[in-house]
Formats: sequence, structure tokens, C-alpha cells
Amino acid sequence: MLKEIDAFVLYLHNIKKVSYNTETSYRRDLCKLAAFLGEKHIRRAGQITPRDLEAYLSYLQENQFAPSTISRSVAVVKSWFSYMVKEGIVQEDAAEELKAPRIEKRIPEILTMDEVARLLEQPVGKSPKELRDKAMLELLYATGIRVTELITLTLSRLNLTMNYIICKDGSRERMIPFGSKAREALVDYLEHSRKMMLSDSASDLLFVNCSGGIMSRQGFWKLVKHYAGKAGIKAEITPHTLRHSFAAHLVENGADLKSVQEMLGHSDISTTQIYLNLNHNRLREVYARAHPRG
Repeated sequence: MLKEIDAFVLYLHNIKKVSYNTETSYRRDLCKLAAFLGEKHIRRAGQITPRDLEAYLSYLQENQFAPSTISRSVAVVKSWFSYMVKEGIVQEDAAEELKAPRIEKRIPEILTMDEVARLLEQPVGKSPKELRDKAMLELLYATGIRVTELITLTLSRLNLTMNYIICKDGSRERMIPFGSKAREALVDYLEHSRKMMLSDSASDLLFVNCSGGIMSRQGFWKLVKHYAGKAGIKAEITPHTLRHSFAAHLVENGADLKSVQEMLGHSDISTTQIYLNLNHNRLREVYARAHPRG
């Protein structure tokens, strides 16, 4: 079965031009399915029946996997079988009737503008690490990029003359501007910190960890949590909270959804629509509190 999974991931890479993260996620979900089926002595994709897939779905639900995780797994399995049918690897689509659980759309956690300001004020020292942390936090909020995009961003994709970065997701590229505060922090970091932190002077990575290599997602998450605590922010925030806050604050201050969609890299504007709904909800709350007949 691993042979069929490898072939599918290669197809995603070469034909669909998906991002590395998508490839990794698809492979992980399919290997999890293969491990489950292997315990039932099902070794080949052609042996899988609709009942086997329903049993796997039940296993995920019984083990209390999040509905969003189960829904993603179902989408991956359906995509895999669609590919195998098209390629003639299997004769029938065993996943055709597989149904994902219903997911309630959760309102994302966002910070107030005051909370963001307090968070960004926390790295105040002039040590190489604090200069790096300041630049990373400022750039993340200024652009709304994903944490993986931040930690893999290269110097060659940063333009300090025109104040923008270029992010690449699979075959797609998007240009995202940033403001003066982020530029100041970046210049400070590049002039007084980056060279001191690099382990390889030829590296094109913009940001590096304290060992001079690429920072992990977990490492940056801990960094955000540390400064959130220092800022007195009680909410449990993650790097993605700053991405949500970036989008919500843009919409709140009059940015059009299409522009926000392009900066976030959403393929469907309906995904971006949630930030408009957030703004409407906030306006209703303000009205209810402030209007004499609210």
C-alpha cells in the first residue's frame, strides 16, 4: 500500500504542484490509514472495501479525533481513491460514499489592537535573539503570513526598498507589503543580529534559531507564548492568532475582502469571509452596549 501512497504524493508534487506541507499532511493521513488496515491484514489498495473505510472512520471517532481532523482525513482518502481509479490502480472507488462529519465553523481567536501593541512591545533588549524576535513578531503581524512561511522565508524574497516579501505556496507566489514598523525591526535585525546568529554564512534563510539553523514551528510557538505572557495576555494564543488578528484588523479598518484574500493566500474568498462576519458581530456588540435602546 505504501507504493500507492508514494505514487500519489509524487503526483501531488509533480502535477498538482501542492506545497510541501500539503504533501506531508496527505502522506501522514494515508500512512495512518495504512497502519490501521495493516492490523486487519489488508496490505494492498485493491483490497480496501467501503466497509473498511467506514471502520476506519469509526475508529477515528471512537478515539475522539477532532471533527476537523476526521474531515481532512476523509478528504485525503477520497482524493487518493479518485487518483487511483483514474490511473487504473484500482477498479472501484471504495471512498465514493464516505462522508465526513459535519463541522461547526468556529470563530477564530483574535487579539485586540491594544493586545497586539503590547505583544509587539515585549522584545525590548538589543541582544541578537531579542532583535530577531522583534523582527519576526512585527513581520508576522504586518503580513499575516503562516508560521511555516515565516520560518522558511529567505533573504532573497525580502525587498526592503519597496517594503514587501514574496511567499511561495506550491506553484503560486504572492507579494505582501509591510509597513514602517516592521521595516525598522527588520533593518535592526539584519544590521545587528543575523550575521552573529548564522551557523552558515552562505545561508539564505532570513530568520534562524539560536543554533544558526532553521527554526521549528514549535520553537516559534514557544516564543509567541513567552511574549504573550510578558504582555499580560490571558488568552491562549498561537502564531496563527496573529494571522487572524492581521486579517480581522484590516477588515475592521476598511480593507476590501479581495485584497485580504490575496495577502492571506486563500484560494476561496469564502474562507476570508469569516473576518467580515467577525466585524459585523463586533459592530452589533458595540451597538448593543452603547445605544440607549440597544
